[in-house]
Amino acid sequence: MKIKWLAHAAFLIEGDGLRIITDPYEPNDIINLPPILEHADIVVRSSDDDEAHCFVGTIPEGFELVTATEIVEHGVTVRGVKIDAIWSQESLIHKEVVRDNAMYRFTLEGVNIAHLGDVGNPLTKKQLDALAGVDVLLTLVGGPPTIELDDLDKVIDTIRPKIIIPMHYRIPGPRFFMLPVTEFLSRYPAEIIHRPDSSEIEVSRNTLPDRPQIYVLQPALAGQSS
Repeated sequence: MKIKWLAHAAFLIEGDGLRIITDPYEPNDIINLPPILEHADIVVRSSDDDEAHCFVGTIPEGFELVTATEIVEHGVTVRGVKIDAIWSQESLIHKEVVRDNAMYRFTLEGVNIAHLGDVGNPLTKKQLDALAGVDVLLTLVGGPPTIELDDLDKVIDTIRPKIIIPMHYRIPGPRFFMLPVTEFLSRYPAEIIHRPDSSEIEVSRNTLPDRPQIYVLQPALAGQSS
């Protein structure tokens, strides 16, 4: 299975003969990133009302669209892939108008993947329980108004994913505040941090590490991360 970071919260994940794109953004003047033109079989987004996480207008037709906020109760199966969602919200502290969104998870080639969407608050026990058994965690590390790094540390310590891939942090392009990835990395020992000179990694059930490892990918659509 291949996991490719496109930019911001958008990934292209390929496995089981499928191409899944997560949280695609609108290439407007604020987000200031190139359009996502990749083909997909499935597009999953954490909400339908956040231009940085839900825009499908540049993705070629032919995909099935899943909006996580619409499947929180029972999940959905699309093209043989069961997708489950966990309700969440934007920051109750840093946002004047707090919108709903949802985290989501699915399994490809025996690897359990979770995307933290646009969560902005500490996770409850119910939310953490819903993330149990995750192998690969795609997580926001840019700080408020998304989840605080102290609270994210607790998430990682509780669910113990095998692979952590940072997203939603300062890279060339976006014209809104996000912390650099170094703020997150400084909280972890250097020996578990890997910086492949690539936008993607290959993952298989048989090669998952025994303890959490952090992989800092290059954003394919935004040049060198900072």
